[in-house]
Amino acid sequence: MIEAKGLSKSFIRVVKDEESKRRSRRLTTKKEEFLAVNDINLKAQKGEIYGILGPNGAGKTTLLRMLGGILTPTSGSIRVAGYDYAEDRNSAKKKIGYLSGNTKLYGRVSPRELFNIFGKLYEMSEEEIEEMTEKIVNLMDMKSFIDNRIEHLSTGQTQRTSIARCLIHSPEIYIFDEPTLGLDVLSSHAIIEFMKGERERGKAVLYSTHYMEEAESLCDKILMIHQGEVIAEGTPMSLKEEAGVSNLRDVFIKMVKERGKWA
Repeated sequence: MIEAKGLSKSFIRVVKDEESKRRSRRLTTKKEEFLAVNDINLKAQKGEIYGILGPNGAGKTTLLRMLGGILTPTSGSIRVAGYDYAEDRNSAKKKIGYLSGNTKLYGRVSPRELFNIFGKLYEMSEEEIEEMTEKIVNLMDMKSFIDNRIEHLSTGQTQRTSIARCLIHSPEIYIFDEPTLGLDVLSSHAIIEFMKGERERGKAVLYSTHYMEEAESLCDKILMIHQGEVIAEGTPMSLKEEAGVSNLRDVFIKMVKERGKWA
């Protein structure tokens, strides 16, 4: 359904030049290349929730942005529903519903109007947009606020609207970056139940989080990354059995220590 091979992404950053300070007692800066994501392989199938776990700065967002076609990899390949990004990125992206951790919505329109805008972007007819909007409203329980301005919605209602606009073109794959971050218990529960429901409908769901307990109860497979590299992959059960511990938090800590990456 979605597969990445040898995926890497490098950036240029500005750092302090300590050597220049020792030589001239003046601190200057220099540019250096660093790998935010380094040689990652993954494969998520239909009817599967695939969790990408790691702390802040681990490379989760960079990885998901490459998988979603927003960032171009420095090296490696990505295939989405049979399409290779290098050959037909537009067709591949039409198969994806992408939700970033900092998605901003147009505050002066209603969710219904927003769905109409995105439906047209996906070249849907008016009838198709109207039909999908009604399905989404029922699925996401949005009847009470579907025609209210987005700027007047609660945090949970806004997050549901963000996810709902990813559904308008009926994608085969969802990519969610920290979808429950900062939400209350009820809003988080609604989003988790949505992901479970889409799995039952045969969709592939990739989502990143640093909430280990949430991922343990939700995910079919898990990829743990730290400092841009994979440190473990498997089912929640297999990861715990391999590490000889009882929860994913301890799995992560043990894997980081064993690889000498504790910092």
